[in-house]
Amino acid sequence: MLRRNSFRLPRHPASVGLARHRVRDHLAVWGHGPDDPAVDDAVLLVSELATNVVRHGPLLEREFEVAVTALADGSCLIEVSDEGRVEPRLRIVREDDETGRGLHLVETIAAAWGVWSRGSHGKTVWALVLTDPGLSRSAGQDVGDGA
Repeated sequence: MLRRNSFRLPRHPASVGLARHRVRDHLAVWGHGPDDPAVDDAVLLVSELATNVVRHGPLLEREFEVAVTALADGSCLIEVSDEGRVEPRLRIVREDDETGRGLHLVETIAAAWGVWSRGSHGKTVWALVLTDPGLSRSAGQDVGDGA
C-alpha cells in the first residue's frame, strides 16, 4: 500500500524547517518509529531539496510543493517540485567552498535520485530512501534522467 501526502509551502527559508517537521510527522503516522534511520534520511533529503528551491528557485515563485510517499516495503519517496526549469547538477566543490554540497549529500544518502520535467510547469526533484540504510548507500546509483 502506498501512503502519500503532499503540501505546498511558501518559498521562504522558514519553510525548510516546516518541511522537515511535516515529513517526520507524516512518516510517524504511517508507522515509522523515531529510531528508524529511513526517517532521518528522508528528513535530511527534504531539507536539502527544499533549501535548493528556496535558494535557487525562480524569483517570482511564491510556493513550492513537497510530497512524501511511504511505500509498502517501508521505503520513502521524497519529491520537491517548483516552477523552475533549470535542473540541479552536481558540481565540483572545493574544500573551502561554503555552499554546493547539498546534491552530493543527496547522492550519498538516497538509493536513487533524479529530476522529472513537468514541462512548462517546472520540475520535480525526487529521492528514494530505502528501509535498510545499508542498501541506500550502495555503489553504482542510478540517477534519473527526467524521462
